[in-house]
Amino acid sequence: MHCAETTRSTRSAQAGAMLLAAVLGAALTLSACQTPPPDGRAAQAPAPTPAGPDARHGADADRASAAPGSRRPAVRLPAPQSPRSWGEARQQAARRMVAANPDGTYMDKPPAMLLAIPVMTVDLNGDGSVRNVSVMRYPSQARDTVNLAIAAIHRAAPYGDVSRLPKPWRFNETFLFNGDRKFKPMTLDQP
Repeated sequence: MHCAETTRSTRSAQAGAMLLAAVLGAALTLSACQTPPPDGRAAQAPAPTPAGPDARHGADADRASAAPGSRRPAVRLPAPQSPRSWGEARQQAARRMVAANPDGTYMDKPPAMLLAIPVMTVDLNGDGSVRNVSVMRYPSQARDTVNLAIAAIHRAAPYGDVSRLPKPWRFNETFLFNGDRKFKPMTLDQP
């Protein structure tokens, strides 16, 4: 009888440990879905990283990993120009995002009802490569559009030599997502 009680105790302890692991996993998942802190700080969004033993880094990895027929076709962008102002840098960046994501963008007038409007801050290195992408505004619905915007930003890099422009080497972009989860950079929607 003593052995049976020990076995039941062991099973009970194992079940309790599994329940605790499930509750902690759910809590971690839910905490990742919370809205940004109310103190106005921008939440940091991780850059997408390729996986696998022969993974490459940066925009080349995204272009190389796009398989024929996939949603992200391989697009080879021309070398970017060195912008003379931040307005010119934003225009060039928006055009590169559209060119690098032909199946994920639209150029028509945005619909009256947009699906989501994430706002991103892009920090650049002097050579125009992406140093960091942070989220200034999370959409209230279709939060997956944040990841689509981050991937689009990385796919379109580099953005041209900005070392002659005033620091910080940073620009903001608002992504106007329609119901098909295709975006238009708001910079291209302005006169």
